[in-house]
Order: sequence, then structure tokens, then C-alpha cells
Amino acid sequence: MEQDGTKGGEAQNRYANGLAAGRLTGVEYADNFADLHPPLSTHEAFVEAERCYFCHEPPCQKACPTGIDIAMFIRQIAAGNSLGAAETIFSANVLGGMCARVCPTETLCEEACVREAAEGKPVKIGLLQRHATDAMMGAGKQPFERAPSTGRRIAVVGAGPAGLACAHKLAELGHEVILFEAKDRLGGLNEYGIAAYKTVDGFAQKEVEFVLSIGGIKVETGRKLGTNLELSELRRDYDAVFLGIGLAGVNKLRLAGEESLKGVSDAVEFIAELRQATDLSRLPVGRKVVVIGGGMTAIDAAVQSKRLGADEVTIVYRRGEAEMKASGYERELARNDGVLIRHFAAPKTLEGEAGRVTGVVFERVAPGNGALASTGESFRLEADMVLSAIGQIFISDGFGNAQGLDIAGGRIAIDEERRTSVPGIWAGGDCVAGGQDLTVTAVEDGKQAALSMHRALAGSERVANSE
Repeated sequence: MEQDGTKGGEAQNRYANGLAAGRLTGVEYADNFADLHPPLSTHEAFVEAERCYFCHEPPCQKACPTGIDIAMFIRQIAAGNSLGAAETIFSANVLGGMCARVCPTETLCEEACVREAAEGKPVKIGLLQRHATDAMMGAGKQPFERAPSTGRRIAVVGAGPAGLACAHKLAELGHEVILFEAKDRLGGLNEYGIAAYKTVDGFAQKEVEFVLSIGGIKVETGRKLGTNLELSELRRDYDAVFLGIGLAGVNKLRLAGEESLKGVSDAVEFIAELRQATDLSRLPVGRKVVVIGGGMTAIDAAVQSKRLGADEVTIVYRRGEAEMKASGYERELARNDGVLIRHFAAPKTLEGEAGRVTGVVFERVAPGNGALASTGESFRLEADMVLSAIGQIFISDGFGNAQGLDIAGGRIAIDEERRTSVPGIWAGGDCVAGGQDLTVTAVEDGKQAALSMHRALAGSERVANSE
């Protein structure tokens, strides 16, 4: 196995020959995975806040999926009231700290900013939001108090953004919440699926602690639907149920060697391992990495591969630039890190030698008549590491005896109040049909579902397991 004179040999055993850990110095790892957007100082926040026009009907607020009163919280920062600004933010989005770090503000609130239209330089809403939320979380404050107990018990399955937001709002409204999570840590993709340089210093877990600090939320980890948790039992034992179970499966390349060749893996798993690593120098990476896909997972996997020390990283996407789900800002970030992005090519063959991947053959495709068609041409990229990032999928295997949930587009169908087709069950986040697969929209789903459950429970003795 190629070692390059570096450490971390034992960590390489589960990967292919040609991959190596410890390609960089400790300083380089620290620099490469430092905070992507360092926080504003108090003075910088004040100056930036003064740029806001405090519009009467702010277009930025309309563009925010959680409806944060952006003009209000920026005005509060300008007045020196950062804690008040944080309360304004958290009232609409209890995960406002993480959203300030990972939300695609360039396509939401900042794109709608009137200064963006006039000058091409919007108010830095995301950084101002982070300034305020960091101030309150750093002070160890929980701005909300629980209402008197309603005596109701509600099961929330999945502790990602949707589940956490739902649990917090329910607890605030006085309900007792039992939060079930399959993994050891709470946070969902905020903990396992976001690039490490976007959420440094263990922020995802700090935010989880902030959410739980309201009280009234009991946590049970290692509980997975269909394994040691049954939906039918939850309906029987609880007054209502919320499903925020995300997307547990991934699409496959469906190519020979995908499962057997060393060096070929799923990008979601790669990012999760990186996020949980305590020593980045022990993570192996190839010299020539190929990432297949065009969404945020592909970008995050590619950029982090480069920052781990890969010489060449190429993203290959079967459609054009305009169809990529990753934002223009994220694509530019990748290119600035030296990642090459190639379009209109679909993986055709994985090549290998001695049990390890050595390259990928792609066929060129072109759009026509509403579909992609092969041009008859192909090309080969050398690779000692291939990461598949062609989408996650909903898996409905874990519903036990409680069948009947309507599925639309491969995910759970819900109405405007986030109710499913089964009485007593609500759902939100990535597992529901029509979602945007964003942290901020998942938070809104969880919040709205909690409010809907509260209204339903106030008008009846029980909603779960009722027909």
C-alpha cells in the first residue's frame, strides 16, 4: 500500500491501496478545516447591521422558509441588543445558529435583499444571524420557558433538524416529548452530513444541548423503526407521533465492482466518517478522487477530499451546470479549492486492478427531447478513490404493522399542516414529499407540525390510533 512516508497506516486497511492518511501537516489540516466564515466582531456586526434599510415589508423575510423577522433582529443588533436579536431569531427558528452557518442564504434571504438588487452586495444576513445566536448560546441562556404541563405524551422519531425543532416547540407548549434516535448522537445531517469546515468546534452538539435545555424532552438513542421501535406501538402508547426520519438509503451506481472494489464508497458515509473523526490526519484519501453527482453532498465530499490532501479531485455530473442542485456559491467554492467540475457525462464502467479501483469510464451524454442520450463518445478518468453522491432515498421498511402511510414521489405524503394519511401521525424534513432537503425547511416542518399537533390535541382527548 502506498504510504508516502506518512502515519495512519492502520486506518488505511479498510480502504484501497493507493489511498493514504497523513498527507498534510498538522497546520495544513487546521487551516483547511478552519471555520469557512469566521464570525463577525461586535464592531463588524454593528457596521453591517447599519447597512440594512429595515424595509417595511422585507423581501428577505418572505424568502426565509422559517419566516424570521430579519429586519427586526438586525435593528436589534444595531441597537446593541444581540440577545434580543437572538430571541427574535429563535422564536421562528430554534436551530437558527446552524442555519446561519449552512443555510444557502445566497439563494434565499440575501438574494432577496434590496441591496443585492441595487448593488450586488446584500446585507450579510447569515453572519449577522450567527453573531446574535452565538451570543445567546455562548451565554448559556434558553430564551423560552415551558408552558404548564398538558399531560400529553408525544413521540418524535428522528433527532435531525425537523425532529429537534418539533420536540422543542412541543416542550415549549407544555407537552412531554420522547425523542427517539437511531444513532448514538442527535443532530441528524447537522452532525453527520455537513462539511466539517462549515460547523466547527462541535457546534452541532452544542446546538442539541441548547434545544434540550428547555426541559420536558426525554431522549432514547439506538432506537430504530422496524428494529427495536414499532410505529404501531407508538400510536398505541402516545397521544401523537412525529416522523422526522430523514433519508436512510442512498442511490447506487449499479455498476460492476461498486460493492467489491476497494476505494469505491458512498459520499454520505465518507462525510459522516470525517465529521466523527477526532484526528483528520488518520483519514485516508486518494491522490486522484472522482466524485459522481451534482448536489451539495458531491460538493462537500469533493472539497473535503481536496482539503485532506488529494492531488486531483473531479466532480462529474450527468446534466449541465444549471441543473446542479449545489448553489453557485458552493460550486465556486469547489473550483477555488482546485476541484474540476465536468458536465454531461454518466458513469459507464468502474475499472480495477488487484481488487482496487483504478479508474472510471464515462459516456458523454447530451440533452434532447426531454431526456439525456448517449453521444457515442466516452472518456476515462484515473481514480484511486470514487465517491458516489447521486442522491439519498427514503426507506419505508421500518413501519412494522402500522401500514397505510401514503407515499408520493418515493417519500411520505403530507398536507399543509404536515399531517400524514394516518390519523395521529405527522411528518417533516427530508422524508416527506415535496421537501427542499434543506436544514431550514426541515426546521419549519418540525415547527409547523408541533403547532398542528398542539391544536389537534387541544380539541380532542386523543389523536393517535384513532380512526
